[in-house]
Amino acid sequence: MPIQESTVEKTYDRMARLLDGIVPDFELKVKAELVFEIQRLKRERRAIILGHNYMEPALYHTVPDVVGDSLELARRAAETDAEVIVFCGVRFMAETAKILNPSRTVLLPSAKAGCSLAESITAEDVRALRRRFPGVPVVTYINTYADVKAECDVCCTSSNAAWVVESLGSEQVIMIPDEYLAGNVARETGKRIIFPSRTPDQVQDADLQVELIGWQGRCEVHEAFTVDDVRRVREQFPDVVVLAHPECSPQVVRAADYSGSTSQMINFVRDSRAGRYLLLTECAMGDNIAAENPGKEMVRLCSIRCPHMNEITLEETRDALLKGQYPIEVDEAVRVRAKRSLDRMLEIGRPPRAAMRPAS
Repeated sequence: MPIQESTVEKTYDRMARLLDGIVPDFELKVKAELVFEIQRLKRERRAIILGHNYMEPALYHTVPDVVGDSLELARRAAETDAEVIVFCGVRFMAETAKILNPSRTVLLPSAKAGCSLAESITAEDVRALRRRFPGVPVVTYINTYADVKAECDVCCTSSNAAWVVESLGSEQVIMIPDEYLAGNVARETGKRIIFPSRTPDQVQDADLQVELIGWQGRCEVHEAFTVDDVRRVREQFPDVVVLAHPECSPQVVRAADYSGSTSQMINFVRDSRAGRYLLLTECAMGDNIAAENPGKEMVRLCSIRCPHMNEITLEETRDALLKGQYPIEVDEAVRVRAKRSLDRMLEIGRPPRAAMRPAS
């Protein structure tokens, strides 16, 4: 829940209770003033703040009205009646909110909050794949820009990727752009996969022997984790429970104890009785989970901060509300086509808990 106190001092007191041992006290005193101002501006602007799970703790636990993974935030963006949506995430997320809410103002606090994975593919790349594999449905990870979504049949997130692929009932599916997510979906569903971008001149007949056609894009955070990271941590902490995001390589996911979206990992830690965890994902989320689960230890041996998520700060969030920066615009023709892909994803939803599988 967002912090809404009547004075800066009360705001600081609540933040200190929640984030003790997570954020230094001197930093909390400065940030309490920002949080108090943001809450005031939010009420004045009739705004809602959506916060991704990768936001730093002093922001994540104070100003968002909704926090979650990409699927949850997409759902809430589609439902809101707020006049202004401030998206504390990266650009493709804010674009998604604008696609679903064309008449509302959507603000991204930083103009620099991009995504290495979203940059790995273009709309023309998708059109080329369609020409090469005519009639094959295209599933795109939500971590793509609007023009790419517009060229696809349905979106997915890390929490429902395999569910979406299987729901299509197609002999072949193109899945873009995350190489590792597609590889993990192939492993989970038992499908054979190729990556034609690696060998663009390969014999076409070989393509007919596979069910999943992937793309060679990667997240710069998740591709950094290795099986050796898991091995070293297990050697030092034999009781550790290892959680890997599906954007990690299939080898890393196989070495983990559980794989799921950011929200699924949060729920896993909350519901588990284990005392020690290693999260193979963006490291700010470990701090956020630690604040909510003070009796559980997050092992800090694989800490990698996303430079794009790190662009979103309390200062930038305040300025977005104060100055109306930076508004997201999506070409209407692109928006209408991209919305079809998002609507289909939202209709499919998440798999039931019984369909979710552990990593090993």
